[in-house]
Amino acid sequence: MNHNLSYLHPYPFAKMAALLADSSPTNGYSEIKLGIGEPKHEPPAFVLDVLRENLDKISRYPTTNGMFELRQTIAHWLEKRFFLNHVDANDQVLPVMGTREAIFSFVQAVVDHDTTDKESNSVSSDTSPTVVMPNPFYQIYEGAAILAQATPYFVPCTSDNDYKGDYRAVPKDVWMRTQLLFVCSPNNPTGSVMTMDDWEYLIRLSDQYGFIIASDECYSELYFDTAPIGLLQACAALGRRDFKNCIVFHSLSKRSNLPGLRSGFVAGDAKILQAYLQYRTYQGSAMPIPHQLASIAAWQDEKHVAHNRALYQEKFALWMSELGELLKLRMPDAGFYFWVKVPEQFGSDDEIFVKALYEQANIHALAGRYLSREVDGHNPGQGYVRIALVASVDESREAISRIRKLLGA
Repeated sequence: MNHNLSYLHPYPFAKMAALLADSSPTNGYSEIKLGIGEPKHEPPAFVLDVLRENLDKISRYPTTNGMFELRQTIAHWLEKRFFLNHVDANDQVLPVMGTREAIFSFVQAVVDHDTTDKESNSVSSDTSPTVVMPNPFYQIYEGAAILAQATPYFVPCTSDNDYKGDYRAVPKDVWMRTQLLFVCSPNNPTGSVMTMDDWEYLIRLSDQYGFIIASDECYSELYFDTAPIGLLQACAALGRRDFKNCIVFHSLSKRSNLPGLRSGFVAGDAKILQAYLQYRTYQGSAMPIPHQLASIAAWQDEKHVAHNRALYQEKFALWMSELGELLKLRMPDAGFYFWVKVPEQFGSDDEIFVKALYEQANIHALAGRYLSREVDGHNPGQGYVRIALVASVDESREAISRIRKLLGA
């Protein structure tokens, strides 16, 4: 077996299961799941209709790079959403079976162990490939880096840096061996969004040190007033229409409430995508044709996306109104998570608070420490809880009522 498997941490939800293994709800409440970021809003009916109408095409093998019609639809969506002059559907877009799989495989394709010292241009066998990522983070970033035999480097996202991470504090020697930088904007779990200044700084760093920027933008369509700036949009604003060393990941899971469709795409630098496509012809799972046709319908429609945003906005407003002061809630810039600082009455301990929510209110939330790694003696997720506003409005009202009782209000 691959010995690097032994270095993988248990997945956050496995840790949660272990934490609650000896616990049980004590008051007969029905279960409310706010721990897993799985959308519960209704998927668009017209997309499901397209899927059903094309089930006969399941008998055909799909191509690795997908149907041209899907790539063209995605290219047009990118152009409109991010104010891009042109996206080449043949060279700058690649449909994938969900971004979780794509993020993992992308790291395997990108990491190069035949490294070259960037100052002397000589091969250096003792230079470990590094993958930089925010902390807390989506666990696939770390796992993919470990199994690619790269070294993860964690950039703490704290209140001191608006929960986005201070990339200016990363030492030069780290950037020297960095091959890939992961950015998540809107961030999971903090909900923070990168500004144009933030993007420009990272793009300049990429130019200086030659690493790839991979932007996970799966929550980009769940915003309040202003649509978040994406990495390709920042490239275009800087006149970089080839998107050099810049790659984005998008998905229909959150945007269109279609997590089970496993439909997403990777877009950006054509040179990188050409090599990644070659890798995927051996490794990747091609998207079934019925899924591709359903995806075309989803990417072409914005009405259901606006309706989806409105539902989340209603729930955020409800939580802020009823629990904002009591829990000291901080509104995220975008996404559907609250990154909640644990109340002092629970010792500011995220595991204790999560157990109390489960045992006394039958509410599932996720302990922040399970989404983070300790760096220099500090885990930036410790003392926080991630709450996903995926339940219905009625369930949200019920959850709020239970939490108020738990807090003694």
